[in-house]
Amino acid sequence: MKKYILLTLNLLILTALIAQKPSLTKAYNFFYDKDYDKAKVQIDLCTADEKLSTKAQTWLYKGNIEFLLANREYSEKQKNESYQIRYPNAPLEAFDAFEKALSINPKVEALDMMSAQDALKQLYPYLLVYGVDQLIAKDFNNAKATLAKGIKSYEMDTPQYPMNGDLYYYYAYALESLNETDEAVTYYQKALNDGSQNAYVFAKLIDHYKAKNDHQNVEKTLATAKQKSPNDMSIRLLEIDYAYWKGDSVKAKSLLDQIDVHSLKTEDEMVNVANFFIKEKRYEAADKLLRRANALSPNNFVILYNLGVCTYSFSEYYFNRQNQLAIQQGDKSDIDAAKSMSEKYLQEAADYFEQARKLQPDDVNLLNTLRAIYVRQQSPKADEIDSIIKQLER
Repeated sequence: MKKYILLTLNLLILTALIAQKPSLTKAYNFFYDKDYDKAKVQIDLCTADEKLSTKAQTWLYKGNIEFLLANREYSEKQKNESYQIRYPNAPLEAFDAFEKALSINPKVEALDMMSAQDALKQLYPYLLVYGVDQLIAKDFNNAKATLAKGIKSYEMDTPQYPMNGDLYYYYAYALESLNETDEAVTYYQKALNDGSQNAYVFAKLIDHYKAKNDHQNVEKTLATAKQKSPNDMSIRLLEIDYAYWKGDSVKAKSLLDQIDVHSLKTEDEMVNVANFFIKEKRYEAADKLLRRANALSPNNFVILYNLGVCTYSFSEYYFNRQNQLAIQQGDKSDIDAAKSMSEKYLQEAADYFEQARKLQPDDVNLLNTLRAIYVRQQSPKADEIDSIIKQLER
């Protein structure tokens, strides 16, 4: 009985070992049957095998299996956003496998499989999606490597599906995140040349040319932006910013006045337009926009800080009016009303700056303004803020 049990166990172990033996035929059969999961298990055994890993056909099989896994995965993801990708590395593994196959034998081929040359040209959409996922995860080094392969795939031939600059844009973003700024600019320009209409691309290029004091290229880039996206608010704001930068405040004000503030939809648009109003000392217009932006994004440092700036300016206006009325021996009720409004707006400013301080407690400009407010209010908080400033300046 024991001998029978041992014999059965040995047969089971032998069967398991045989089943796990690397076999290109098994990998191909699973591929042919469209069972790509089992095909992957088999081909991975082959690529790990000392002998089979030297064959171009092994890597051609591997590339085709990984390619179709990637295609299946991303098709499912398009249908259902909650679908969990099981083989996230499939696009990369396919790319590397096809390149390896070509390095061993440039003419390698197999029945019912894509050639390595043809497949490599079609991988860029999958590499783009995977690279963006890596960017979202802040895995910038791997994103850079993935998107570089995507660009290589994209540039092998006239692309079947133009990316309109997206591959170059995300690659440039990865480079910028790694502080490779000059190289990033090159790829932002490639994104533009590839048909990008992304306002961020225009903004990065314009910032680069402004840093070099290159007015000609700034204006050329702006002209392209306006031609491609004439109604894009971000582009209009870039044009206003450039007018201020080159010192043409008349044109900047004219362009600013053409903006319908009621059409602004995002807090970023509202904040940027409000910044221009503050530059023009049009604090009431800025305040209205910033209050709308604050409703959309209540914990935004810039919004809170600039609301503090606006309300502080209102306080100053009424403070000066109070003093002027007093000098002119105006009506006491008017003087008291001006004083009341000044104190009201001063407290509002303090409240906004304190909210902003919670987000950036070491901002010295903010602290200096708060100290000035508390001195005017004769508040003991002035000494507290003064102490903090002195500690930061040590």
